[in-house]
Amino acid sequence: MKAVEIRNDSKIVIDHPCMLGEGPLWDFENHAIIWVDIELGDIHRYSIATNQHKITKVGHLISAVALKSSGGIVAALENGFAQVDIESGKIEYICQPEIHLVNNRFNDGKCDPAGRFWAGSMDYKSGKGHAGSLYLLDTDYSVSCKLGDVSCSNGLAWSPDHSTMYFVDTPTQQVVAYNYSVRTGEISHKRVIITCSEADGYPDGMTIDQGGMLWIAFWDGGKVVRYNPHTGEPIYELHLPVSRVTSCTFGGNTLEDLYITTARTGLSESALKQQPHAGFLFVFEKVGVKGFEAELFNG
Repeated sequence: MKAVEIRNDSKIVIDHPCMLGEGPLWDFENHAIIWVDIELGDIHRYSIATNQHKITKVGHLISAVALKSSGGIVAALENGFAQVDIESGKIEYICQPEIHLVNNRFNDGKCDPAGRFWAGSMDYKSGKGHAGSLYLLDTDYSVSCKLGDVSCSNGLAWSPDHSTMYFVDTPTQQVVAYNYSVRTGEISHKRVIITCSEADGYPDGMTIDQGGMLWIAFWDGGKVVRYNPHTGEPIYELHLPVSRVTSCTFGGNTLEDLYITTARTGLSESALKQQPHAGFLFVFEKVGVKGFEAELFNG
């Protein structure tokens, strides 16, 4: 195996820590980065063009958002899907499939190439495994369960040719692939494509570049790793000055910058002294490849 190239020249985007930063999303039209703080129930928007930072307080745990093609956003909240007014934080629930599961909350989510919104769940109170699921919010606002027996639903990505969906269930230490139908949203033929070492941390959120390579954030690993999904081999590592790296997305004028969310939740006082920027939003500029514009929800 050839040596993996490493970069450690990350930059802090804005001087604001999140407890549990997640779900970065590049708003191409407004030249802004959007992300959430799950634990505080905040939606963050930072305009690169105007240097303005806005926070929308939702008042509920919020784990992922997607821009709608018709304007506004959809979101994965603690126990369901909702439309959220980005200015006021007002919530209009669409479906709450896990309202009866008091220990569960939704986690990572993203739109697929057809503009459907996927988001999965996890038991975040008792730590029970296999208690979550992966759901699909279709463009007609119907909701279906696509996978059960999930422990910590995390990263999602789709191949450039739209034939494959990639998925991370964090405790498995694996990235799996499914055959994916862009027409129906059906997934089939599960197979393991990447097995991660526990020494590297826990695979969390991810994104994909135009070359079809996956970029995976590692919780308690302090890095994002670019992998070849066809060989399972790491290619490139971006090291950060914080350990709890949660997710990443491409942004910037040419979609060559990688924005990375991090967390400070659960860190000891001594760890926080060593990682004063835990929970900040970081960026690596010009990573050498381009990503894709974020898919919009077509509902």
